[in-house]
Amino acid sequence: MTEDWTEDHIPDQSGRVAIVTGANTGLGFETARMLAEHGAHVIIAVRDVEKGRTAAGRIAGDVTVQPLDLASLDSIRAAALDIRADHPRIDLLINNAGVMYTPRQTTADGFEVQFGTNHLGHFALTGLLIDQILPMPGSRVVTVSSTGHRIRAAINFDDLQWERSYSRVGAYGQAKLANLMFTYELQRRLAAHSTTIAVAAHPGTSNTELARNTPAALRMPIARLAPLILQSPAMGALPTVRAASDPAVLGGQYYGPGGRAEARGYPRVVTSSPESYDLATQRRLWTASQQLTGVTYALDRTATR
Repeated sequence: MTEDWTEDHIPDQSGRVAIVTGANTGLGFETARMLAEHGAHVIIAVRDVEKGRTAAGRIAGDVTVQPLDLASLDSIRAAALDIRADHPRIDLLINNAGVMYTPRQTTADGFEVQFGTNHLGHFALTGLLIDQILPMPGSRVVTVSSTGHRIRAAINFDDLQWERSYSRVGAYGQAKLANLMFTYELQRRLAAHSTTIAVAAHPGTSNTELARNTPAALRMPIARLAPLILQSPAMGALPTVRAASDPAVLGGQYYGPGGRAEARGYPRVVTSSPESYDLATQRRLWTASQQLTGVTYALDRTATR
């Protein structure tokens, strides 16, 4: 296996259709750029359409913009309808968009915003598009998690929406842990279908706008240390792009930077927390996510239990 996997290792993506959520900036933009520059038709699915168009104009390749607000189930359903109408076959769905360390807010549907956007929004979008993904040989669902899934992280089924008390760090950890559990449970349900795999990735410590809600006490130290501890968005996107394009990738794998503490470096297979592999919690989270979003996967009828 190649140790220093770079953009130069991306296979030709010609003829493939890729959806990248949150691709107007940062990691999502770099992911969309790399795939488009290697021949894919990339759909930038973003809340701010004007910013999406600006981003698309900076990419050399075939890129279109799709309105999508992951904090609204109505918007997710509308986006899925548009995408299904225009693209009956989808090769890659990259669940990249997210929010981090926000003050307590709720989505349009009343979900805590980090859990609702990072996990439930992508759970719903994937379920609404899965029928377009399954027929395509080599198709993949790639979901972006974080090393934050290890920090104060648990799936708190007694208070999923953090209504009793709120921790912005704990809520982010729960959402990123949910991203991994979703990937592992989705892969298990996909096992009966030979065409599609589910993979996870994380960017390490990357210099993006995602951390704009970091608590004030940490902003100055992080800003001073940024040149030493943060890698570029392009490097941070490489684990996602490898998970999406490397022919050697297997379903259920998790990719992240290969350096110390998975903070920096070239992408490789990494291991998530012990909690993330708990089968009973994965299944319970899947059921709760279906109930909350109202989205039921056709896969559930043939899932291997």
